[in-house]
Amino acid sequence: MHKAKETILELKFDALTHNYNYIKSKLNPKTKFLAVVKAFAYGSDSIEVAKHLEILNVDYFAVAYTKEGAALRDAGITTPILVLHPQAVNFKEIIEHCLEPSIYSSNILKEFIRVAEQQQQSNYPVHIKFNTGLNRLGFGRTDIDYIISHLKKTKAIVAKSLFSHLASSEDDNEKDFSIRQIEDFKTIALDFKSKMNYKPWLHLCNTSGMLNYTEGHLDMVRCGIGLYGFGNSAKEDANLKPIATLKSIISQIHQIEKGETVGYNRSHIASSFEKIATIPIGHADGISRQFGNGKGYVFVNNQKAAIIGNVCMDMIMVNITDVDCEEGDEVIIFDGIHKASTFAEFGSTISYEVLTAISQRVKRLYAK
Repeated sequence: MHKAKETILELKFDALTHNYNYIKSKLNPKTKFLAVVKAFAYGSDSIEVAKHLEILNVDYFAVAYTKEGAALRDAGITTPILVLHPQAVNFKEIIEHCLEPSIYSSNILKEFIRVAEQQQQSNYPVHIKFNTGLNRLGFGRTDIDYIISHLKKTKAIVAKSLFSHLASSEDDNEKDFSIRQIEDFKTIALDFKSKMNYKPWLHLCNTSGMLNYTEGHLDMVRCGIGLYGFGNSAKEDANLKPIATLKSIISQIHQIEKGETVGYNRSHIASSFEKIATIPIGHADGISRQFGNGKGYVFVNNQKAAIIGNVCMDMIMVNITDVDCEEGDEVIIFDGIHKASTFAEFGSTISYEVLTAISQRVKRLYAK
């Protein structure tokens, strides 16, 4: 591990390999693995993560937007890339970078066919998304005939896959709903196949869906948060290793007396003598203002130090009254032991938000 001399995000690729292999072990050998690397690979580094996963022979990548996929192509990634939420304005760029769009509405379908034909494409791979209950993106079951009529009228595109997205796959209380989504999607797929006379790949499961519903694995699974070390349950978290460690240092230590205040708006008032440390990380780096004022803590020499006062743009202050430390000492915000999911709970949020919020100005270091 790197000893912090500034604020850094350390990425451990042995943990990424472990997570990939563990999740792969849950699948039928014929089930393909799609790695979700959107949002800078959940706040880490999409290019470096994708390069490592490509070495591990991952079958597919997924990003949210065209720009993300184009960046991977420009970095030399050759594995197929699904763009989950493409916009019509980017369709030409999608084709130029050999990206594969999700087709989720009639407008998107018609416009992509138009651009593909204009670009003289033949059997360009697209992925048809169906809404089975999340009510976010996707065609309805009654749209099948409409989709097929357009597919049969053009040679420019071909449906490489059909897919949907589970709404509550991590929630045991919603098991009946998840099973119903799986069955509804299978029905859609059967209807589509009978009318097109060929079977596209089918994929439905995210990380928790893959872990909880083997009947939903189908031809491919889409794994995001699991690759980065979180399984959406305490049981599965124990089998995964967080790849990211966010750490910093103590810039300065102050001693304050009872009644003195800390930070903007004087939001922390010392109830007695206190020793406080200033750390160079703030809401511009991803530690939002929902933390602070006693919500959340960091670790200094393996001891808890509560975040006090309002989080500043570039700094936080922590209470180190009972911590043996000095200026320049390393500070852990989260790592493989003090997990981002635990840190997130103090801000009434989830690990996804904490991870993806880490600013690109935070220096990345790689433990390969």
